[in-house]
Amino acid sequence: MSQMTILTGPERRRRWSEEDQCRILAAAFAPGATVAAVARQYDVATSLIYKWRRTLRARETGFAEVVVVRDEPAAASVPAPPAVIELEIAGKVRLRIPLTTPPTLAAAMVKALGVS
Repeated sequence: MSQMTILTGPERRRRWSEEDQCRILAAAFAPGATVAAVARQYDVATSLIYKWRRTLRARETGFAEVVVVRDEPAAASVPAPPAVIELEIAGKVRLRIPLTTPPTLAAAMVKALGVS
């Protein structure tokens, strides 16, 4: 037997507390979960879940999100940019730091990769 909800008054927006939003976001982006399934479970639009995530990320302060990717061999015709410090770590990761980078930032970048 299916369930039906009948709204008798004017439609009103639901107000989700920040606590509820965080709980729903944690459920939606947990390993193995899908946003659509969590949205159905909490009766909320999937677009709203993504909006909450963007808003939450915008409020966070500190370091920017960084993605380290494997360096692909450069084409022979494209010269490497001049004036950079290049670190190759265990043959897997290559980090290029421009000479204009402040030393504290360069040290933080190397430390983030787990190199002493």
